[in-house]
Amino acid sequence: MKTQEDLKYIDSVLAGDTDAFTALVNKYKDMVFTIIVKIVGNEADAEELSQDVFLKVYHSLGSFKRESRFSTWIYRIAYNAAITKTRKKKPETQALNHEVVESYTQDDIHENVYALTPQQQKSFIDKVLTSLPENDYVMITLYHKEDCSVKDISEITGLSESNVKVKLHRIRKRMQKELNQLMNKHLISRKS
Repeated sequence: MKTQEDLKYIDSVLAGDTDAFTALVNKYKDMVFTIIVKIVGNEADAEELSQDVFLKVYHSLGSFKRESRFSTWIYRIAYNAAITKTRKKKPETQALNHEVVESYTQDDIHENVYALTPQQQKSFIDKVLTSLPENDYVMITLYHKEDCSVKDISEITGLSESNVKVKLHRIRKRMQKELNQLMNKHLISRKS
């Protein structure tokens, strides 16, 4: 249904109803901004680049072939714009902390996860997400929050589908390891 709605707006824009483009911008602006800001690492640059992306999309609507979903097409444009921008200047990245506190077992961690409030659980997940490298964050967000398929992510990133599957698997493993570390540290601080 979403795809049909997008096509209706696209057809309206192509027929001269420029106001119909506003609906597409409103629908996709948050995810476009999220992709870009995570890759470029700067909100001001991301806002400017997001505007550039929507200008490019507007002027390129006639070339949208409708072979994939519109969301895949627009996210690909955003992804490529952000990657191009980062190639022009060195991105600032935050490395993952790989020190593991080994005082507690996996069972201790799993047992104590249930003692956390939903807000605390979300906080741990958010911390892990923000520590991911830019491309990993974008891929996991597209897959889990935007419900993009492996094929869609492949089209957006330019990676093969098998490479996307491998990367998603590795990202989830890395996230699990980071969550375990956070839980270990949380358990230690509670026991102190």
